[in-house]
Order: sequence, then C-alpha cells, then structure tokens
Amino acid sequence: MTSQRFTPHFLALIVLSVLLTWLWFFSIGHNALVRPDEGRYAEIPREMLVSGDWVTPRLDGLKYFEKPPLQYWATATAYAVFGEHEWTARLWAALTGYLGILAAAFTGERLFGRRAGLIAGLVLASSFLYFAIGHIAILDMGVTFFMALSLFALLLGQTANNPSAQRNWMLVCWMGMALSMLSKGLIGIAIPGAVLILYSLLARDIAIWKRLHFLPGLILFTVVTVPWFVLVSRANPEFLWFFFIHEHFLRYLTPEAGRMHPWYTFIPVVLLGILPWLGALPDTLRGAWPATPTRGFSAEKMLTVWTVFIFVFFSISHSKLVPYILPIFPSLALLIGKQMAVIDGKRLSWQMLVVVPFAALLFLLAPYITRSASAEVPVQLFRHFTPWLQKAALVWLAGGLVAFWFARREKILSAAIAMALGGIIMGQLVYLGYDQLSPASSARSLAVEIRPWLKPGAPFYSVAMYEQTLPPYLHQTVILVAHPDEMAFGIQQEPTRWIPTVTAFERLWPLQPYALAIMSPAEYMLLQQHGLAMQVIARDTRRVVVVTPQKPSIGKAIQ
Repeated sequence: MTSQRFTPHFLALIVLSVLLTWLWFFSIGHNALVRPDEGRYAEIPREMLVSGDWVTPRLDGLKYFEKPPLQYWATATAYAVFGEHEWTARLWAALTGYLGILAAAFTGERLFGRRAGLIAGLVLASSFLYFAIGHIAILDMGVTFFMALSLFALLLGQTANNPSAQRNWMLVCWMGMALSMLSKGLIGIAIPGAVLILYSLLARDIAIWKRLHFLPGLILFTVVTVPWFVLVSRANPEFLWFFFIHEHFLRYLTPEAGRMHPWYTFIPVVLLGILPWLGALPDTLRGAWPATPTRGFSAEKMLTVWTVFIFVFFSISHSKLVPYILPIFPSLALLIGKQMAVIDGKRLSWQMLVVVPFAALLFLLAPYITRSASAEVPVQLFRHFTPWLQKAALVWLAGGLVAFWFARREKILSAAIAMALGGIIMGQLVYLGYDQLSPASSARSLAVEIRPWLKPGAPFYSVAMYEQTLPPYLHQTVILVAHPDEMAFGIQQEPTRWIPTVTAFERLWPLQPYALAIMSPAEYMLLQQHGLAMQVIARDTRRVVVVTPQKPSIGKAIQ
C-alpha cells in the first residue's frame, strides 16, 4: 500500500529539490579559476596540503595571516580526498551556499509556515549575488552561511516551546559564531553581538539575555576557536598584531586596504543582487517591523535589525568589496518569504514583472560590453561572452512572465518556483559564459603551455607581477621579484624568500643553469632592451613566460 506521504505534491517537491540541487552544483568544475581571488584561495590550501602544516597558512610559500583557516582546511581536505580540481577549489563555497538555502527554508517553515519557508529558500537560491558568490572560490559564502546559522539558530531557540530545544538551538548559535570567526575573523562574533544589543534596546526585549545560555555557549565557542589561535600564535609571534589590529581595526577604520568607495556603494549592490526579487523588496521592508507592539521575542524584528545593521556597518567601513554585504541576503530571504506567503496574487503579479525591464535592459546592453575591451582583454572575448548574457536575459524575462501568469491565477507558490528557476538558470548562463573571458582572466591555458618546460628544482621567477591563478595550475610556487603584492607582511618575516629588485633578477638570471620566469609584455620588452637573453615559451595578452636560453648539445653543435 502506497504511503499517504507520497502525494503528488510531495513527489513534485522531491523533483523540484533534485532539479534545484543539480542546477546549483553541476557547473562548479566548468570555469577556469579567475584572478586574483580564486587563485589565492585555491593555492593556500594546496600549499597547506603539500607542506603538511595546517597551522600556518602560506601563499606562494610566504606566511599569509589575512584570514583564518577554516576554508583552507575544508579545501585542502577536498583536495586530499578528491584531487586538485576547479570543482574541489569551489566545493566549500558551493556547499555552504547550498546549506544556507536549506537552512533558510527550514527556518522559514518553522517560523512562518511551510509556504514561507519554501519561498525563502527559492529566493535565496536564485538571488543573483548569492548565486554568484556561491560559485566562486572566495571566503564570503562560508562566513555568510555560518553567520546565518547563528542567526537562524537564535530565532529557533528563542521561539522554542521547551527549555531543552532552546538550549540546543542556542548551542548551535554559539557554534555558528565560532565557525564564522574561523571563517573570516572577528565579524563572526562582533556583528551578532552588536545586533543582539540593538535588538534588545529597540524591541525592549531585555529578557532575551537570560535565554542565551552564556556559560555552555562560551565554553563551546572557546573550545572551537581558541586552539588554532593559540597554535598559530605560538608558531608565529607576529600573528596576533597583524591579524587582529592590521586586518580588522586598521582595515575597517582607515583606508589602509585601498578599498575606499562611497557610502552608498551597497545600495545598487543590494538592489541588483536581490534580482529577480526586487519587486518584493518594498513591501517586505515596509512590513518587516510589526506595526503593533509585540510581547516577548520577535523574529521579524531580529531579522530587520540584522539586515539594517549589517548594511550600515559595511557602508560606513573604509574597506568595501561587493561580497561583504552578502550576510544580509539570508535574512532578506526569510522576510521576503514571509511577505510573499500571505500576499494576494494580483499584487504579487506586479512584483514579478519588475524583473522584465531589467531583463530587457540586459539583453539590449549586452553587445555594448565590448566597450570594456582593452589590450589585455581583447574585444573578441567579449563578443563571445555577449550571446551568453543575452540568453540569460531571455531566461530572466521568461521567468518573470511565467511568474506573472501564475500569480494572476493566485498560484503563489508556482509563481515563486517559476521566478526562482528563471533566476538560477539565468545565473548559470552568466557564470558559464564568463568562462569566455578566461584567456585573459585565468592562467589555465597558459599553464598547459608551460607544464612541459617545468623541471624538478628549477626556479620559476615572477617578475614585477604575481599571477594568482598560475601556481595552483602548475602545482608549484614562484619566486617573487620586485612585487610584494599582498605578501608584503610575509616577506617582512622571511625576506630571503624573494628578490627585491628587477636589477638583482637581471644579475641572477644568466647564472642559472635552467630557470623560468613570467612577466608582463611591457616588462619583457624592457628586459629585452637591457640585453637579457630569454627564450619565450608561452604568452598571451597579459603575460609572457620565458626560460633561460637552451645551449645546443655537442652532437647538434657538430652537425
């Protein structure tokens, strides 16, 4: 007898889940690693695995203390189990992004009902920025997931019906903060702490402090976070100042990192990043804070404070990068899911149509991307990318129109599914199409040409540049020449690991029995003019790779 659980709706949900899972993961091994970030976060775990030192992160053989090690550990483990590939380099970002979608759906269902939870998961999965960061080997998706885990667990703990469930969820919350700190540093505990203070003041909910389970929570947090900080500090006395002062306070409070942008930078980032759900945003924000006073804990108020505080926190920072704002997307997804679950179809239909002008604009403007061409990124690469953008625009357009059609017929969930599928497929088309730029944005093709020329023990110099994506493809480090880049701190600790001037490199090069070097075309021409003997073995628009000139063997000389 067939179980009553296996209804058509349940089977449809299973099919949808499998489809969305496949759409999320299938492409993570397709694209070449993109410079600079993907090269960096693929290379550090590779060096960790090769060296066997899982305490001190290194980039190009130099100490690299900008970030904690959790993603390095996860990626190095993936390398050890599955091998070094593009997909294993991106697996942690994709996996944590996917788990974030499941967590949003689960939390939304518990707090606001089944439809709200499912829509929240769909919104998060198909929001353009969340999808994009979930397919790039950088740290921001990992920290976003663990911060969301701490938020979601707090919400579930504070709304739990019994003390045991409350305690367990709060321990998950503390664990989420600990893993956030191991993912990207102090923001993992500083942001949740600030949000909690603001919430308790604005919502006049002081009682929440009695339900945080501080003692077991702090013990768990300490057990998870402190061991690595102790070990790395004992092995590297210089770590504490650089990591906590330079990388946190100086980067946030001063223009030290060189990432100064206007205060309003994240406004367009959020508006475009939340597409195709932008139409639902005004109603969501307007209704996020309950109009009538609430007694006890309010999940809606906590989500609102979380979203607004993080947005303001990063907007006033002296260091701004697009992925920094990602932690507000899980909270926005829950609020949008709650709002859309109770909206009438007619109002929703007009919200679904908001994506249409953006899709049309993307389709019409896509050919103009060729104006971004340069000597380093030729126009032909952009021409190859253009059809992918236009296909993505058409999918977005179709998703919006189908969602509109369903909404007009009061099929709210069907409208959300149509919009989400359109958003995810659109994101995949943009992502896959971006690989058309890989000859200029990655060293994958260049590495194929270089690999036959590598010899064990032969030095490989990187002259006045550092191509981040080359070492992970060659499976070896390079010797920096006159370009400390972001390894300046590591070079200060181990100055013998680099060559400080091009002049010193010019003196050293002829003395090498066999060596390789990579440099920009302009640097190659300059060294040529200086009379340095080099044999070109590979080149592209950004880079020239040379070896020391090969002397003919005695046999060839006699012939």
